[in-house]
Amino acid sequence: MDLDGSDVTIRLIGIDTPEVDGPFTESECFGKAASHYAHELLEGREVQLEFDVERVDPFDRTLAYVWLGGDLVNERIVAEGFATVSTFPPNVRYVDRFLAAERLARERSLGLWGRCP
Repeated sequence: MDLDGSDVTIRLIGIDTPEVDGPFTESECFGKAASHYAHELLEGREVQLEFDVERVDPFDRTLAYVWLGGDLVNERIVAEGFATVSTFPPNVRYVDRFLAAERLARERSLGLWGRCP
């Protein structure tokens, strides 16, 4: 993502998607589907970033809530079952929204909730 003229990777605050094959990880159930969903949703689109208390994590990744129009993308990814809630205080601004979205996705067996043990 281009942020103020620099190419940065954004870590979506409050959510955790399943891993895909990488140099330090093996694919987890629904990882490729979650990655594909996020790319389809965001690639080439202009988004707004909202920061919380901490702007960078210990791994030097930029932390943000991502807005696409009036849609909070972090929440949408959870609501569709492509991620679980994973919060790290003090960055907890939308935790209640994320937990509600996760609860509904679980109840409806959406995404990873219907496909992964």
